[in-house]
Amino acid sequence: MLFLSFLAACFLSQAIWVTASAVEAARPPKGFVSTKGSSFVLDGKPFAFVGANSYWLPLLLEQSDIEATFKEMQGAGIKVLRTWGFNAINGSELAWAKETGLTYYQVWNSTEWVLNDGPQGLKRLDNIIDTAGRYGIKVILAFTNNWVGYGGSELYVNWIAGAGNTHDVFYTNRKIVSSYQRYVRTIVNRYKHSPNIFAWELINEARCSGDLPSGSSCVPGSGLLHSWYEEQSNLVRSLDPHHLITTGGEGHFYWKEPVGYWLNGTWVSDYNYNGVAGEDFDADLALKNIDFGTYHLYPQYWYSELDTPGSNFTIKAWGLQWIEEHARAAKKANKPVVLEEFGTSGLDNKTDIYPEWVDRALSTKHAGILPWQFGMNGLKESGGNRLIKYADALIDGASPNDGHAYYKNQTAVWSVFTNAARVQRSRSG
Repeated sequence: MLFLSFLAACFLSQAIWVTASAVEAARPPKGFVSTKGSSFVLDGKPFAFVGANSYWLPLLLEQSDIEATFKEMQGAGIKVLRTWGFNAINGSELAWAKETGLTYYQVWNSTEWVLNDGPQGLKRLDNIIDTAGRYGIKVILAFTNNWVGYGGSELYVNWIAGAGNTHDVFYTNRKIVSSYQRYVRTIVNRYKHSPNIFAWELINEARCSGDLPSGSSCVPGSGLLHSWYEEQSNLVRSLDPHHLITTGGEGHFYWKEPVGYWLNGTWVSDYNYNGVAGEDFDADLALKNIDFGTYHLYPQYWYSELDTPGSNFTIKAWGLQWIEEHARAAKKANKPVVLEEFGTSGLDNKTDIYPEWVDRALSTKHAGILPWQFGMNGLKESGGNRLIKYADALIDGASPNDGHAYYKNQTAVWSVFTNAARVQRSRSG
């Protein structure tokens, strides 16, 4: 009897030790952001934020300009930077890239890429992440792009699958998936111990189509993107048990009840709701290793055929509806939601529309708000003028502007985000 009691005590002690170990393993290290229901948590306290999109920051050549940009972000109350964890080029671009100082992390010359972890490569990303930490800013890193910009998913398609393939081959070809995962392992293993990382993002704006058209394997109801999200998020979690993971998606729904609009007497099924894009925001957010939802907001471009004089369609009203729908979906999933990108062109549009969009995101308890995109004046490298790539350039000391950038001297727009940052800070610990 005494022996049995001794055994029982041993088993109980071991069970308590295992349970305690599991709790310790699940507890994020100091400085790492986690989630609790629909909120982010940092070191045991709520963490809500206004953030900045800046793909161009790792492309700057002068540390003084990088420091000045982070200082301006810090002064605006920005707590999270979202930027690209990818910059890939074709081998034919290598000589030009070296000559111009272009930042690049991958070089494609064959069916596999070569890593550049040197001073013009990942060491620049190291510097951005380290500098962000010194200014109290955490970083969301995207692993690749749905679009061709700066070497996205279609470089994998073109080099591995070859010409003539459709965009969705990126999600199905096992050689492509393996190559993508090799890069994911490189980035995650490089930074997985850093508290400066906020989250990993699987891909920017995944769709069935990209600059290449879609194929027959990615159609409404196929669940192809959902399965891809699941596989990749499971991989990242196996590599890194603590940092958050998200899709980077635009937030397209797949609703069984049809949503659409009339155009010139014809009923048009709405791309944002009919599953043609490939996403299913509700199902994707429910995935075990997707920690929070992201969505984007560009109705001025998505509905350009409706945004015309005399139309009863307004981009402001549509945006308010889109914000509310994602807030409801996130509440149902009991996970945080981030309005990760949004934009309109025209200063008058920004001044009129942004206050209402941001107020609606705040009133629906969005955990994060990131306008596209942060603009910086007073950059000094190359005399303030330098062509970077494509049409991206520094012009008279201003960072690249695709029509959506907002700058500190645009005081009415700037104050929308600084005021929101104060509200989010008041909700944080």
